[in-house]
Amino acid sequence: LAPAACLNFNCMLILLPVCRNLLSFLRGSIQCCSRTAARQLDRNITFHKLVAYMIAFHTAVHIIAHLFNFERFMDAQLEANTSSLTHVLSVIGNKENESFLNPIRSNGTTIVMFTTVAGLTGVVITLALILIITSSMEVIRRSYFEVFWFTHHLFIVFFIGLVLHGIGRIVRGQTFANLKLHKPLTCHSRYEEWGRITECPEPEFAGNPPMTWKWVVGPMVLYLCERIVRFYRSQQKVVITKVVMHPSKTLELQMKKKGFKMEVGQYIFMQCPSISQLEWHPFTLTSAPEEGHFSVHIRIVGDWTQALYSACGGDKTEGQEAWELPRMAVDGPFGTASEDVFRYEVVMLVGAGIGVTPFASILKSVWYKHVQQNTNVFTKKIYFYWLCPETEAFEWFADLLQSLERQMTEKNMSDFLSYNIYLTRWKDTEAAHFRVHHEAENDPITGLKQKTLYGKPNWDSEFNTIATSHPGCKVGVFLCGPPLLAKALEKQCLTQSQAGAEFIFNKENF
Repeated sequence: LAPAACLNFNCMLILLPVCRNLLSFLRGSIQCCSRTAARQLDRNITFHKLVAYMIAFHTAVHIIAHLFNFERFMDAQLEANTSSLTHVLSVIGNKENESFLNPIRSNGTTIVMFTTVAGLTGVVITLALILIITSSMEVIRRSYFEVFWFTHHLFIVFFIGLVLHGIGRIVRGQTFANLKLHKPLTCHSRYEEWGRITECPEPEFAGNPPMTWKWVVGPMVLYLCERIVRFYRSQQKVVITKVVMHPSKTLELQMKKKGFKMEVGQYIFMQCPSISQLEWHPFTLTSAPEEGHFSVHIRIVGDWTQALYSACGGDKTEGQEAWELPRMAVDGPFGTASEDVFRYEVVMLVGAGIGVTPFASILKSVWYKHVQQNTNVFTKKIYFYWLCPETEAFEWFADLLQSLERQMTEKNMSDFLSYNIYLTRWKDTEAAHFRVHHEAENDPITGLKQKTLYGKPNWDSEFNTIATSHPGCKVGVFLCGPPLLAKALEKQCLTQSQAGAEFIFNKENF
């Protein structure tokens, strides 16, 4: 029963971290009071995974325990010593209209497994759980997102089976009424006299009522409301106002939607019904709240993104007419850690590859705030780091950086934004080109005055420099990048916070 109770508790929790609209509402409600609590909500996917691991563990314990129970129940039925307590308890129920304790009334465990409600639903929900967990592995989720997405919807089968699992009442116990007459502590040693003495009448048994539904009905209702909200949003009209094909197969979509309001660093889920009626994919917003549209940059890496690229005319030499563009559905926006960026006096933004997208929104918003001469900007200094493996990826972001660089220079605020762009991989021909143009005023890759750096940052040196420059300040460190980089930066935040400035680590999770 203990693993079953743990399963009930964890199955109650598993749906809550993926109720995106609920989390977005909670985040907006509490961030004014507690920034720490809001940051914990940003770790919803991590919490979801931890709960899933606990479900997998307790499922294994639950199955193993029942297999041992089945063997013990069968052995009790077949026991040669007919005067033992276990045998006496097992044969109760053989008479007509007599309650029973031992649910195994045959010698075949296979028959029990596939003919009882508990056995059949147990097999179904275990298979569903195995498929969900195996398809959630990082390599499958990154390379075959559709497999991950579709198999994850087996959670419907899992929860239906979970609710039905206990209705067969295979776990049995003595009735409450009979416990008053037949006290186990007194009668367990006098089982040969059961029914013949008044203080120990024949024990009566009944199946324990199902309890799981009481644990999961609340989260299931919340998640159903979540899906209704998503469906309602998916029916709202989205207009694609502009399509831009960037190098390195990156697609930019600029869109408009009635009533759409966003903050910096937020993300949306997008669906293209002409590609798939079921698939929703997350994308970070790259536009600023001050702009009249919202935009995303999509790297073409899978079947769905390739199909969207083709539907938007990426494979055509001539432009696509507006009426030919696919219909899009948008759910969101949803909050992330990056929403808090302007709450820090000093900020470090670290993006890896396409992970730079949330910071495009932030840097654009910075540009608009200074154009509009907004004096309410609390942030006084931004350190921007971009680690990129290929030169083509710089193109779409370089224009924004050039505009910011020019704007900051005109307003005598060159020190406000310090950016460091790292090229982590390059070809021999590119290296020769870099050497030839190294003395040029502007960088040969980005066109910026700040030269592109080669290799990877020395994070010890970077954090030391910032800690020395801003003693006593709270420095917000925001990352959108791979787990290894996240571990390195989080470690730096912990160690370097002892040197003067306090570094607070924030990571994008969706």
